[in-house]
Amino acid sequence: MIEIKDLCAEIDGKKILRGVNLVVLPGEIHAIMGPNGAGKSTLAKVLAGHPSYTVTSGEVLFKGKNLLEMEPEERAHGGLFMSFQYPVEIPGVSNIQFLRTAYNANRKARGEAELSHTEFEALLDAKMRLVDIKQEFKERNLNEGFSGGEKKRNEILQMAILQPSVAILDETDSGLDIDAMRVVASGVNRIMNPEMGLILITHYQRLLDYIVPNFVHVMVDGQIVHSGGPEQALELEARGYDWLKSAPKKEVEG
Repeated sequence: MIEIKDLCAEIDGKKILRGVNLVVLPGEIHAIMGPNGAGKSTLAKVLAGHPSYTVTSGEVLFKGKNLLEMEPEERAHGGLFMSFQYPVEIPGVSNIQFLRTAYNANRKARGEAELSHTEFEALLDAKMRLVDIKQEFKERNLNEGFSGGEKKRNEILQMAILQPSVAILDETDSGLDIDAMRVVASGVNRIMNPEMGLILITHYQRLLDYIVPNFVHVMVDGQIVHSGGPEQALELEARGYDWLKSAPKKEVEG
């Protein structure tokens, strides 16, 4: 599904990713944990095609194609989705307008007919019920005046609508209380399916109580230095990251 090989990247001449290797197969959930500044969010942005980052070496294959040669919109049309740590507000654009535009852009890229407003609204209503979002959110401006939890739930709604092949959730639990995190996690679990790969970027183990990963990877200084099963998150919660900074690499392929 997605294969990252010795990926190195920098911003403004500063090296951040220093040889990342990761394979995510359909149906797998991979959690990436690590201290601040380890490169976790940079990895997500590089995969999404953020223009501020320069890939200096390495390779990323997405469905067998060179992801790094694709424009950001091509990556999205191809089935790559990223949920942002800090979703932006877009005044004057309603949720339903934004979602229908994004959904139909993907259909057009695949050579499929666009859905009418009525057809799309029926789809949106079903997805809103799936992820437990109130109908009033349809007409609200995108993220404008939303609480932190509402913004994150809205990102999960976007994921439900777009049905990506690979989703990257960048610190989806950031700023959420326990109740909001449970709702968001429940939505993610309902969307997850055997054809989809999921990369969860998080600082804390608590999210992984609700979205159980197949693999947990630890990133330190721009590299994945340790990989293990879901129990790895509990060990990190108890021991922190310092013990891994000088430890030999132990990696598990997906």
